[in-house]
Amino acid sequence: MIDRKVTSTHVAALAGVSQSAVSRVFTPGAPVAKATEARVRKAAAELGYRPNVLARAMVSGKTRIIGVMMAYLDNQFYPTALEKLSEALQAQGYHVLVFMASNTREDVDGVLQQILDYQVEGIILASVSLSSDVAARCRAVGVPVVLFNRHQDDKTVSSVTSDNRAGGREVARFLAAGGHTRISYIAGWEGASTQRDREAGFCAGLAEADRDLFARAVGGYDNAATKVAAFTLFNKPEDQRPDAVFVANDHMALIVMDILRFELGLDVPGEVSVVGFDDVPGAAWLAYQLTTLRQRANRMVEATVAALLDQIEDPGAAPYAVRVAAPLILRKSARVPAGWPQSNKRDIP
Repeated sequence: MIDRKVTSTHVAALAGVSQSAVSRVFTPGAPVAKATEARVRKAAAELGYRPNVLARAMVSGKTRIIGVMMAYLDNQFYPTALEKLSEALQAQGYHVLVFMASNTREDVDGVLQQILDYQVEGIILASVSLSSDVAARCRAVGVPVVLFNRHQDDKTVSSVTSDNRAGGREVARFLAAGGHTRISYIAGWEGASTQRDREAGFCAGLAEADRDLFARAVGGYDNAATKVAAFTLFNKPEDQRPDAVFVANDHMALIVMDILRFELGLDVPGEVSVVGFDDVPGAAWLAYQLTTLRQRANRMVEATVAALLDQIEDPGAAPYAVRVAAPLILRKSARVPAGWPQSNKRDIP
């Protein structure tokens, strides 16, 4: 039977090394000879020793824990991003605690207090917004916050997003060049900066192309609301329904395509062109072949981790905003304008 009270002293004695050598072996990034590490880990396995990470954190004052808060995981982009964030932080010796919260100020603020109670060293907010008073509370306790796929006017908080305005403008240019005259938009949750910026860029692009927005509905990043939005826009005679739609994210765009094809019997892209935003894995499936803007998750995660670690290592480091270009990926859900560059930029991570 394994002795549950095995300590690092026992491991050091069996391995024939000092107790500090055992501590270094189980401290991420600490220097230790490979031969010493092998002996220590062999002894630890034989004795059933497990280092007490929490006790070490209490002594050092460093938990090496990062709190990540998300509002929902229905959108395939977020599970992918969460996996990449976890891998990137673990590579730097940090551990991730994931918390879920609805997109209400009360819930976000309450969950954020729970995260702080875990003595985290930094916080990443993905798909949620941060109130100014909670941001001030985080600053007061020295915990840096980075917004992932969101931004706000608070210059004291770093943020990493795609260039949503430029992406929306590019979609408008693409659809107008394709000869569409009844161009519509299905909005996401209107409290999200990503939604607002995508729509603002889209409308600006339409104006530049001498087009008006033909119709608009709100899907709110919600399955049921997106279905209602699709029926509202398209369950009409041909001359009263859109001939193209930009949908604020792929999660909703795939739902819209299903409604158009299987509920309303419309041809995509023959009768309606559909463009999304994110380039989630399902967008490339043969059943959809969705033309969309690619959120470059690798680069967004790299920038997020860099911003967070900069502020952990240097509390005086200035926060900053990063916008990552979102290239248009051409597939088969939208009519391609004559002369439009055919590269779908598969090589861009």
